[in-house]
Amino acid sequence: MTRTARLVHQVARPQGRRPTPTDFTFVEAALPPVEPGGVLVENLYFSVDPYMREVMDFGELHAPMEGRALGRVVESRSDQLLVGDLVAHRLGWRTHVLLSPDQIPPRGAAPDPGGVQVRLREPGVPALRSAGVRLISPPDGVPLRTYLSLLGGTGLTAYVGLTRIARLQPGESLYVSAAAGGVGTAVGQLARLMGVGRLVGSTGSAAKVRHLTERLGFDAAFDHHGGPVGEQLRRAAPDGLDVYFDNVGGDHLAGAIDVLRDGGRIAWCGAVAQYDDATNPPAAPYNLYDVVSKSLRLEGFLVRNHREVQGELEEHLAPYLRSGALVPDETVTVGFDRAVDAFLGMLAGENTGKAIVQVGSE
Repeated sequence: MTRTARLVHQVARPQGRRPTPTDFTFVEAALPPVEPGGVLVENLYFSVDPYMREVMDFGELHAPMEGRALGRVVESRSDQLLVGDLVAHRLGWRTHVLLSPDQIPPRGAAPDPGGVQVRLREPGVPALRSAGVRLISPPDGVPLRTYLSLLGGTGLTAYVGLTRIARLQPGESLYVSAAAGGVGTAVGQLARLMGVGRLVGSTGSAAKVRHLTERLGFDAAFDHHGGPVGEQLRRAAPDGLDVYFDNVGGDHLAGAIDVLRDGGRIAWCGAVAQYDDATNPPAAPYNLYDVVSKSLRLEGFLVRNHREVQGELEEHLAPYLRSGALVPDETVTVGFDRAVDAFLGMLAGENTGKAIVQVGSE
């Protein structure tokens, strides 16, 4: 059994700029013995997400990057998790993690919506983190990594935004920004299952436009580099829009406000346009008062406040995943040594769908 873990540490804050490889370093740490009631997990996959860029401006330095991960229990002194069990957690960018008894929920318990605040037992890892540990039992035919995409935080974000925030109804028209990313592709796929009318997306290249329209069932899509977003959106949705799922902010939000019909809704999930310079956010949309004059509803949300919906998501999507009617859109980077490359590539828009790093073999 390995007694050494490899981890990715953040060593610099890229405030006001795009992160570079020099902001990270790979380290090795000796793993102490598993304590009574604890387990050792070997990570198989972990997620790289846009929100991590924002966290880099205030997160701890010389500590592992946090994030969702999936792993297998390889050593256990616990009655709650057994060798071979598959688990999800939020302890991120590392090959192995020791879980202490207070991190492990009772077998069969629902996940704690707020996560579990615990002290990590590994050398060099700072005090308190939210472990978010839960047992995973993938249905037959559903790959484990789906619990980082459509059945994970990405899919939950899309599902909550559509069902709880925007309350999309069959036949309504929907616009999604950053539509070729992890959340954007999940929004498009789930909206199709919900009976969306016209589905429009914006993205960052002609190749991604084709990916949206030819593979993911978008009715129209455009490259936001090709001209003012509002003008392109008006051409893509000439009859107006009912709902905007916002992953970008800035001129995308302003363009959507222009095109939304009276009574339209905006589910604001992210603002990737300003993550590299969060200290100097863009000015408010020039047409913000139209939220009043058109009786629009704009609501921001954090998926961590809706963890109770996880079971509903899994129950709803499992039949579609088993039948092949729903196929996760993922970009998988193989190898722990390529973790930083995967993260920086995702920020540069090199992925389609959910960006995942594969550490081990299922």
